[in-house]
Amino acid sequence: MAGIVSYGGYVPILRMERKIIASAWGRGATAGERSIANSDEDSITMAVEGAINCLNKMDRKEIDGLYFASTTSSYAEKMNAALIAAAVDLERNVLTMDFTNSLRSSTAALRAALDAIAGKSAKKVVVTAADTRTAYPKSDQEQLFGDGAGAVLVGDDDVVADYEGGFAVSNDMMDVWRNPEDQFIKQWEGRFVLGEGYTRNMKEAVSGLMKKYNVQPGTVSKVILPAPDDRTLKGLAKSLGFTDAQIQDSLLGNVGHCGAAHPLMMLSQALEEAVPGDLLILAAYGDGADALLFKTTDKVGENRSRRTMKSLVENKMMFTSYARFLSYKNIVEALPGEPFRLLPSATATWRENKTSTRLYASKCRACGTAAYPIQRICYNCRSKDNYEELRLSDRTGTVYTFTRDNLAGRSDDPVLIQTVAEFEGNIRFYGLMTDFVAEETAVGMKVEPTFRRLYEGAGFHNYFWKLRPIK
Repeated sequence: MAGIVSYGGYVPILRMERKIIASAWGRGATAGERSIANSDEDSITMAVEGAINCLNKMDRKEIDGLYFASTTSSYAEKMNAALIAAAVDLERNVLTMDFTNSLRSSTAALRAALDAIAGKSAKKVVVTAADTRTAYPKSDQEQLFGDGAGAVLVGDDDVVADYEGGFAVSNDMMDVWRNPEDQFIKQWEGRFVLGEGYTRNMKEAVSGLMKKYNVQPGTVSKVILPAPDDRTLKGLAKSLGFTDAQIQDSLLGNVGHCGAAHPLMMLSQALEEAVPGDLLILAAYGDGADALLFKTTDKVGENRSRRTMKSLVENKMMFTSYARFLSYKNIVEALPGEPFRLLPSATATWRENKTSTRLYASKCRACGTAAYPIQRICYNCRSKDNYEELRLSDRTGTVYTFTRDNLAGRSDDPVLIQTVAEFEGNIRFYGLMTDFVAEETAVGMKVEPTFRRLYEGAGFHNYFWKLRPIK
């Protein structure tokens, strides 16, 4: 039976108290804080984080497909899922698809993956979703939005939650939208959006699901209802017959609404807390609504991700500058350009895919010497083209040496730490540090690779791996 095999999420380490945003405009603040993608993060990098967290150290050869969902994809005419699949190190014969332009694109991708498993056209498919939506400065959404990613692995063997079925409602209305030329989210009058849009369609979808599968509200363990605010969430749940105890934590208070990624993030959190036999209802809104029913198995207690959603939410660095927040969101540019920048090459990026995107090192079969980047000729024994490839993206290392430069970074983030790390197997990697506290960086610090966006150049985005302290 098709179901969820593994799950995971990602929340950027940076958080900002909403009162900082509010004080910049002299207006009232919503309680809590929101997550902020770092200056080198976007939907692709966060989707990679979510997928790697979900797959952990699973054999990548078992994966048949990767579906990516987002409303803020990095490319409009290039398959984002193909880049994500390469960074996650999936096989070349993997099926990749992009699902976009809707806040329920993640549940659409999830249903498509479940149908592929049920139809026997695939055995295991990763569904990963991420969003970094930008709201108008001073708007309510500027405080309420957050950045994040979620991922689930769908299959028909060793599942933690069986898929019982789904129900969908389609509804065309202008409530929340963004035109191709728009940077900011647009929204119609609030009562219309929440009443005639979100509440009406979500209620119809969840009610239709329960009627179709003869499910009573009291038998549901958790109802997962991504909502624009907690008041609307509780009102919807109450109208459907659910109690407050049955409502899954919305993540709105300490992360914010993460767009298309939010349903998978909440689902991952619910599965972490579930026990065998739980009935879970997942719903998502966007020009209609999707509702899906899952029942957990006796394997649900096994933690299969690298990090839990709970730990990702708790692990944070507070961000206190509203001006830098605007710069990180590309709303303002503090100072044009960067001190040092090399234009990337599409040809070199393609040629060095295994080294730069998949993060492979080489290990000589003759003498066992390992090196990064891949070396065709072993520098120890001079053996030629006699090596095996080692993936470093799921390994950990320690800082061997580093330099700290207070002038070389971006104008809004000038401190740059260049690092040499030593990974398991005596493999040394030279790269930049990210998500760091400069004063805490030290030789011997535990680090791990993280896929990040370096800069723009030659008309495309330049991605590479950096090092991140393990906390």
